[in-house]
Parts: sequence; C-alpha cells; structure tokens
Amino acid sequence: MRVLGIETSCDETGVAIFDSEKGLLADLLYSQVSMHAEYGGVVPELASRDHIRKTLPMIREALRVSDSSPGDVDGIAYTAGPGLIGALLVGASIAKSLGLAWGIPSIGIHHMEGHLLAPMLENDPPDYPFVALLVSGGHTQLISVESPGCYELLGESRDDAAGEAFDKAAKMLGLGYPGGPLIAELANQGQKDRFVFPRPMTDRPGLDLSFSGLKTYTLNTILDLTEKSGITNQDKADIALAFQTAVVETLTIKCQRALRQSGLSSLVIAGGVSANLALRAALQSMTDSLSARLFYARAAFCTDNGAMIAYAGCQRLSAGQSEDLVINARPRWPMDTLQPIK
Repeated sequence: MRVLGIETSCDETGVAIFDSEKGLLADLLYSQVSMHAEYGGVVPELASRDHIRKTLPMIREALRVSDSSPGDVDGIAYTAGPGLIGALLVGASIAKSLGLAWGIPSIGIHHMEGHLLAPMLENDPPDYPFVALLVSGGHTQLISVESPGCYELLGESRDDAAGEAFDKAAKMLGLGYPGGPLIAELANQGQKDRFVFPRPMTDRPGLDLSFSGLKTYTLNTILDLTEKSGITNQDKADIALAFQTAVVETLTIKCQRALRQSGLSSLVIAGGVSANLALRAALQSMTDSLSARLFYARAAFCTDNGAMIAYAGCQRLSAGQSEDLVINARPRWPMDTLQPIK
C-alpha cells in the first residue's frame, strides 16, 4: 500500500509518501520557524495561511520525487489533531478533497501517535510492548504501548509540557524561538552545579509531571541576579545548564519508574524534545542500568514531519480503517480513545 501523508498541525508543513513494501519514498518539510521567530512564538493565523500556500506544491513535488502519479497512491493520511484548529483544517480539507478526486480512502491520524510510531521508520525498530515518553512543545506523556493503537496513559504533565517550558525559559534568558535547541546550545557553555534547580514531583509517588514550578524558579533566579549585579552571558549559560539538567533528570526519574512499574524492558522517546542529546544520554545510561533498551527516531523525525503521518496512516489503512467525507479536526484528542490497529 502506498500512502500520502500530510502534516499541518502547527508551524511545519510536512508531506511524505510511504510504501508498505518499499518504505519511505519521499519526505519533504517546510518550517515556518523563521516567520514566527519575529513574534517569539507561533501565530496561528500566519501558520494556517502558510500551510495553504505550501501544501499543494509540496504534494506535487513528493509525487515527482517518488516517481508516483495519483493513480499509484492507495490512501491519504493527514494530521487530524491535536494542534492549531486552523492549521489542522488546511491539511484535513486538502486530504479529503484529494481523496474524493482520486477515488481513494483518507484517514485522520493523531499527531502524537505519529510521533510515537516514528521510531518504526528506523532500521532497528522496537518490538511491542514498550513504554513511550512523548515529549514535545505541547505534550509530555508516559504511555504504555501494548500493540499498535492500544495505548494506556501512565502519567502526563499537569501544566506546561517540557518543550513549552524550554521555550519559556529561553524567552526569559533573551534567546530566540524555538527555545529547546537554543537552551541546549547555551548549556554546553555552562558551569556544572553552580545552580541546582528543583526536580518537580520526583519526591512523591506516581508518574505525573509538572514544569510550571521549575519555570518560576528559573525566572526568580534570573530576577535575583539581575537585581544584584546584572546578569552576564556566563550567568545565562549556567542557568541554561541548570534548567536543562533539571528537566532531563526529572524525565529520567519518571521513565525509570514507568519501566519498573510496568515490568517492560523497552523505552521509546519521541517528539521534538527527544532530539535533546543530554536527554538521550541520560536515558541511555538509565536503560543500560536496568538492562533495558532505548529507541528513538533520527533527528529529522523527532520534530513534526509527514513521514510519521504517512507511516501511521499506512498501518491504519492497511487494517481496513478509513473515514467518510466529514472533516474532523480536533484541537484536543486523548490518545487512549484511539481505535486499535488489528
């Protein structure tokens, strides 16, 4: 089965073509980061308008790159949620229109299921079951994955997602957008242990997370330094390192608990923050100590992309799932309500 995947949930337009026998045939991505950086974050209306401009030309290019015609495509997958409603509607309406015109089925894919399944595109994918840490700008969740489409929420952030906390900390430090890569780069220049930030909710049982208190602690540290003597570039680097270390250690502690409580021996990390090298190193060390295995996608598939949507769509369409022509875009969508893939 050959599936066209369309990702338009936020600030990146992703288009890909995945073939169940030949693998990934085309993978195109256009990022709006430079446009939104001027405003310090994503402007939903601008994002939607840019998706309108970019999606159809990228679909034409994906067909060319993969040496495919519309007649070669067996189905269309698009991101139906969660995400910005206007951006989601762009991808959904294009997918439904092309599905009708080409006489093929279409299906809406959960954005985070796409991230969760992205490591399946690698040469050494994980076997089911496993624990997944989904960590991005909008979500931080620990999920038990029994089989494709069978997800049990183990814990999640009660407030800011980890990626959102990175963005806000970067803004406090006067850095640009998106904040995660900039914090990680600045942290490389930081002095270890000069500041020790709290590891939220690690002193109590359970797998829920919280990053709002860490964000406030970061702000208070910056204000205190500014009032006393002014904040230097080295101060900023030391704060970036302390912040990143606190996030990484918090996530590592929670992942370790999830593996022990579930009795599983495989951990998948997915989403934009999973590209953070400090997080990968800490989780690798932790899984090694438990004789467990760590899996993640290549950096290009950690952020939003069409390949993960095409792959997830191929699994669901191959299982006989599809939709009618009603456009269902869902800005909020619990993963545990998804239909199993059988």
